This record gives sequence, C-alpha cells and structure tokens, in this order.
Amino acid sequence: MKTVALREAFLAYFEAQGHTRVPSSSLVPGNDPTLLFTNAGMNQFKDTFLGNDPRPYVRATSSQRCVRAGGKHNDLENVGYTARHHTFFEMLGNFSFGDYFKREAIRFAWDFLTGTLGLPKERLWVTVHVSDDEAADIWLKEMGVSAERFSRLDEDNFWQMGDTGPCGPCSEIFYDHGPDVPGGPPGSAGDDLDRYIEIWNLVFMQFNRDASGELTPLPKPSVDTGMGLERIAAVMQQVHSNYEIDLFQALIQAAATLLAVQDLQHNSLRVIADHIRSCAFLIADGVLPGNEGRGYVLRRIIRRAVRHGNKLGAREPFFHRLVEPLALEMGAAYPELVNARERIEKALLAEEEQFARTLDNGLQILQEALAGIEGTEIPGEVVFKLYDTYGFPTDLTNDIARERGLTLDMDGYEAAMAAQRSRSQESGSFRVDYNDVLKLEGSTAFTGYDGLEGQGRVIALLCDGEAVEQLEADQQGAVVLDSTPFYAESGGQAGDSGYLQADGVRLEVTDTSKAGNHHLHHVKVLQGSLRPGDSLQARVDAQVRQRTRLNHSGTHLLHAALRRTLGDHVNQKGSLVDGERLRFDFSHGEAVSAAQLAQIEDQVNAQIRANTAVTTRLMSMDEAIAAGAMALFGEKYGDEVRVLAMGEDDFSVELCGGTHVDRTGDIGLFKIVSESGIAAGVRRIEAVTGAGALAAVAEAERQLNAVCEVVRSNRDTVVARVTGLRSENRELEKEIARLKQKLASAAGGDLTASAVDVAGVKVLAANVDGADAKSLRDTLDQCKNKLGSAVVLLAAVDDGKIALVAGVTRDLTDRVKAGDLMREFAGRLGGKGGGRPDMAQGGGSDVAALEDTLKTVPDWLRERLQAAPA
Repeated sequence: MKTVALREAFLAYFEAQGHTRVPSSSLVPGNDPTLLFTNAGMNQFKDTFLGNDPRPYVRATSSQRCVRAGGKHNDLENVGYTARHHTFFEMLGNFSFGDYFKREAIRFAWDFLTGTLGLPKERLWVTVHVSDDEAADIWLKEMGVSAERFSRLDEDNFWQMGDTGPCGPCSEIFYDHGPDVPGGPPGSAGDDLDRYIEIWNLVFMQFNRDASGELTPLPKPSVDTGMGLERIAAVMQQVHSNYEIDLFQALIQAAATLLAVQDLQHNSLRVIADHIRSCAFLIADGVLPGNEGRGYVLRRIIRRAVRHGNKLGAREPFFHRLVEPLALEMGAAYPELVNARERIEKALLAEEEQFARTLDNGLQILQEALAGIEGTEIPGEVVFKLYDTYGFPTDLTNDIARERGLTLDMDGYEAAMAAQRSRSQESGSFRVDYNDVLKLEGSTAFTGYDGLEGQGRVIALLCDGEAVEQLEADQQGAVVLDSTPFYAESGGQAGDSGYLQADGVRLEVTDTSKAGNHHLHHVKVLQGSLRPGDSLQARVDAQVRQRTRLNHSGTHLLHAALRRTLGDHVNQKGSLVDGERLRFDFSHGEAVSAAQLAQIEDQVNAQIRANTAVTTRLMSMDEAIAAGAMALFGEKYGDEVRVLAMGEDDFSVELCGGTHVDRTGDIGLFKIVSESGIAAGVRRIEAVTGAGALAAVAEAERQLNAVCEVVRSNRDTVVARVTGLRSENRELEKEIARLKQKLASAAGGDLTASAVDVAGVKVLAANVDGADAKSLRDTLDQCKNKLGSAVVLLAAVDDGKIALVAGVTRDLTDRVKAGDLMREFAGRLGGKGGGRPDMAQGGGSDVAALEDTLKTVPDWLRERLQAAPA
C-alpha cells in the first residue's frame, strides 16, 4: 500500500465515522509562542481542547506535517543513524472534543488496523496505563485482545500538555516485526530494540492537573490520537526501516542519481532524503535560513544535508535540485509545496553556496585540530571556535567526530558559550525597567485617536530612573498621566513629542514610551515645578504626528504591496515609523529587483490616488483573524483588537494600535529610497511619504541634472552616455591589467636572478615596485614556474601598507609551508596572514622594516629545513 494511498485511506475512514477532515496547519505554530515548530497533530487543536477555540465540529481527522528538530523535541542528530528518526514526518490523527471517549477511540483504531488495513491481530501488542482499568477492560473483554499481547505501563502511558492543564492516560499499539528481529515487548528489558514498534498512541484527556499536582476530572473528556504515517507505511510495505518505504526510496534514488552514488543503503542518502522534506516545507511555510530561532534550525538542517552530500562526493550545489522530485511525491497532498517550488529552490541554493565557503574554512580548522589532539575527545574551545568564528554548526562537528570514533567536550563548549554570553551582557547597555520602579495599577487612558490635546493628572514622576515627588526647572525626567493624547512608542511607531503645561509650568516632551500599561512622557522642565496630583494640559506636536501618521499608513500599504508582488511568504521582521521616514524589514530570500520595487511603489501610489477612507473596527481576535487581518506591528493583543482597513477592496487589513490617516489620499505620495539586505533571508525597505517624498523626488532631480552636467549630456541621452563611458572604462581597465601582466612576467624573470640557494632550495624574497595584489600573485606564479623548486616571498607597498604573498613549490610543502612563512614574516612587519601549504597571503604596516626583514628569509628557511625531516 503506497504512502499516498495509506494517507487517504486513514482520512477517508474517519470521515466515514463522522469526522471533519481538517487540513494540516503550518509548521510555524499560530498563536503559540511555547512551540518552535508544529510537532504533533494536536497542536492546531490545543486551544480547542482547552475550551478557548470552539469549532463547528466535535470530531476531526488530519494528516499533520510535523518537524522535530529543535527545542524540547529534537531528533536532528539521530537522523541517518536509526531506522525511524526524522526531522520531518506526518502524523495521522483523529480527535474528539468532548464527544466520544475511550470505547469509540479504541474501536476505531482496532477496526482501522485490523479491518481496513488487514493487519493480523497476532502481530499487534497493546499497552495501557497501570491505573486505567476501563481501557484495559475494553481491550481485553470487548476487542478480544489476548492477555499475552497486552501490558500495563506507568510513565510511558500518561500524557500531559504541560506541567499543568489537561492530561490523561494513554493506550499505545505496537507492531511486532517478528522473532527474527531483536527486542522484547513493551515494558520488558529489551523494549528499546527494534522488534516491537509503536505505531499508534491514543490519548484520553480526562483530567486537569493544577499547580499542586492534583488531578480533577474534566467535565468533557476528549481524545487525541497520533499515528506516524511513515511507520505504518513501513508495516504495510513489509519493510523494517522507514527509509525503505516508497516515498523515501524515491527521494533516495533521486539523490543517488544526482550524486552518482551506487550504494542506496548509504546513511548519508537517508539524511539527505529526510532533510529535503523538512527544509522544503519550512521554507514553504515562510521560514528562511538565519542566525536565530526557526531560521537557525533550518540553516542547521540544510548544512547537515549539504555536508553529507559532500561526503558522497558532491562538489557543486545539489540539495536544491531535490525539490522537484519531492514535489512529485508529495505535491498532490500538499499543493503549497508545488506553488512555492521556485522560492524554495532559490533559498536552498543561496544557503548551499554560502555554506560551501563556511565548510571549506571550518573543515580546514577542524582537520588541524584533530591532528593535534590527544585521546578521543575534541576540546570544547575548538568546538566553540568552529561555531563562533567560522559558523560551523556543532552538530556537524559531532557528525564528523562520530565518524572518527571521537566525542565532543560539551562541558568545555558550554563553558566557552557561557563566557561569551557574559561578555555580551557586560557590553550591553543597561535599561531601567520603569514598570518595576513605578509599581502602578490600572493604565493610562489614551485619547490620541480623537485629538491632539487633552487634560491629564500626574500620577507619578521619575528622575534618574527613580520615582520622585517633584520635578523642577532644568531637570529631565518622566511624567505619568492618568490620561493623555500622546502616543507611546509601540510596535514600530515612534512616540509623540510636544508639550505639557499649566499656569507657571511648561515641560517639553521629547518622547513617549510605555511602562506596562502606562505612558511615560520623557520631559525637560522648561519652567516651574511639578508634583503628583497636578493637572496638566497635554498638547502633541501636530506636524510631527501628522508626518508619522502618513508614514505609518504608508507602511501598511507597503506591506500589502510586498505580499502581492513577492508572495505570501513576506512577513514583517521589524519596523520603525517616525516623522522622517518609514523602515520596514521583511522575510524574503533575495534582493528585490528594480522592476519589482517600481511595481510595489506603483501599487501603493495607486491606493493613495484612490483616496479611500481608512476604517477602524474593534472586534475579538477570532473575528479579526477570520476577516483576514494580519498582526503587522507585533502588539500584545487583548480580548478586543483594533482592525485597520485601507485601500480599494480592503487592499490592506491589519491589526494595529497605531495612529493613521483618515483617507489614503492624505499620504500624498510614496517614494522608496532604499532596499537592502540586513540578515540572511531578511530585506529592508526605507521609504518616505508626503513632503518627504516630494523632497526625495526633488533631490533625485538635482542629482540627475548634476550627472548630465558632468558627462556633458541631457536627460534624453544621459543613460546612453553613461553606458558608453562605462564600457570605455572597462576596456581601459582590461588594458591596464594586460600591461600589469606583462610587467609581472618581466619582473618575474628579473627577480629570479636574485634567488639564493639554501641547502639545495632556491629562495627568493623581494619587494616588487608598483605591483597591486593581483599582479603580485601573477609575479609569484611566474617566479615559482621559472625557479622550479623554490620558496618565494614577495612584497609590494601601496599608500603605507604592505601586501605580501608567499609560495612554496609542491615538492617542498612536506618540509615548508607557505602559511607558516606568511604568518612569521607578516607578524614581523606588524600584520598577519595565512593560507594553504603552497600559497599564502597577508599584509603588514612597518614599511621601514621591510627591506631588512626580507633579507632574513633565507636564514629563517635554513633553520626550518634543518628542523624538518628530509
């Protein structure tokens, strides 16, 4: 029974039993910060089980894609070494939300396995929790399971969502692979071996555990089950390893063909086949390789796959080419994989190319470290250096160590990591938590949506990070009011500025921020003094607020245009909106082209010209999500959220607590001023609106006129003129390079005449006048070729800096290494360098010492040759 047919048979069976088929949720959990990735079928129903997310159905079934490669559930380092560990797998499940319970769940499972799939009952083994007599009676008395194939377990058969909350006993079903496979039944001494394999877990959620550990029966007990698709496919296809099922065999064959590998049983092929699934689906769900969180885990998985490809002989990027065969295998069940194929391939290729450089550096450092260690443990400081300096993931170091029978000093690694964290914390700035200082109850009422002025009573004052009873003239501090029109910085929008005043009192507000639920007005007292209880008139700087509103609304339109142009994978990664400009960071794997930027800009300006009303509505979070609203600015939302809609046909619908224009036409004009990359998979756009956009257009006009004047052209012909000048410049550069090559060849011939003999080795150390880095390398090659067997060190001086290259002919590298020569003499000249045994580069700064230093090279070599074996 093929995997695709098995998945459909399961879902169809439970649909026939009154279950609603629910699509797999994203691998990025929605509204659940406790999870790194979706790792079980019940994740998307978590709030439903807790009673916070009622559904229109009480029975559900799904095939949920899951990733276990980070956080509490992490199988990454076991993949490739066992028959059943995966980073990505599919969990088949059926769920009851207060509807049926143990009897029906057990009957469904037994009927599907023995009836629909036709598994022999004598090959199945059942377990229950030691306390669950009810489930035991159903299995033994009603289902007719033999007592000889039944056992009661303790910890392994009790499930809980967390330390507190819903929990209950489990019943697990195991498949017996037969006496030819080592291992004992569940609960025996050999139950961790391969004969009895768990294929289905039935969780009976019947209790609520409180903080004291006490269990209270739930009013509506529920059922959560999970069966690994890959495991049951192995059973149905009569193979012992998950990697032998049809789906994996297709991916393994595809990888073997790409890499020209004949041995289809090679563990590295299994790793690659597993990892392409998790990587492709994570990227399809919006995750991109990065240096933290989900992006870092994805990067680790990609790099582990690439490293195993290199073990098999890969010398060019290959991993991205497996997306196509994966889409052929799984695209019918998951069309999002097909739709995102091009984007996935681009992201994987970029990461492969970047890692190729990292891998070369890291492997060289690791090889040197392995050559020098004593015993069987790689020192923790070496593991940390590889990770911290060269970006070499620790699990890859562990993979290589395992292949060579070595272990890692993880205690030493953790100590080095802890020391680095400590240094980072010490160098970071200290920021007062004003919420802890103030310890205020309630909240500041914000009236700034309706007006820019208002009355407020002082409820607290701060100075130098401490609560005070008075602020006087010329002091700086912070004022907390019970009510204010000042917007406090939140989710990207900068805080308001303006003035607070009363009779004889005037304070300039330079910024507004939040401390818990209160607004802090950061002030300088211009006149008078202030105490808690005083009443103040608050007035926001109208011009700054207006410019900020334009930029904030422009950001919403920008986000919507980005998603329409680049794809739904675009998500906000950060933002800053103030009176000067807007900055928006977003997930995208490559630079946005000029044509795409123009398209984005045109879309935003089209919505501005449409001049539609901007509307806001208050609604529940569920209603907002159902209406398609996005949480753009990362605010902490309560029971009621503010939904902002703007543009024709709801061009942009976002959750946002910031301040905005009344109509899109108020924005006036939107102009992108820059697009850049700020991290792996994260791009940044900066733009201006209104008067700022007009100023940007005027500046572009000024620069264009200046260019026309410099190249003696006009606007109609300036592009052709600049293009022609660029071509002329390239030809001149090529001619200069050719002349330098001739000079290098001539210099090489002249220089070789000054080589000296040291113990039978030709030695040349010289300063090459007028050479740049490339011609210096060319001269080095000329000298090595002419001398035949030699050690060469060449230098060139430019603008007070010394460039150095060193070369050793290959017949001598077992006795002398160019990298050692470079490190020694670059150090003597106040610099550093290094490289391969046959060629190295470096630099120095002590120009005055150069000539004398070069004269010592023969002596250094003589000592080196005497110390080295002939």
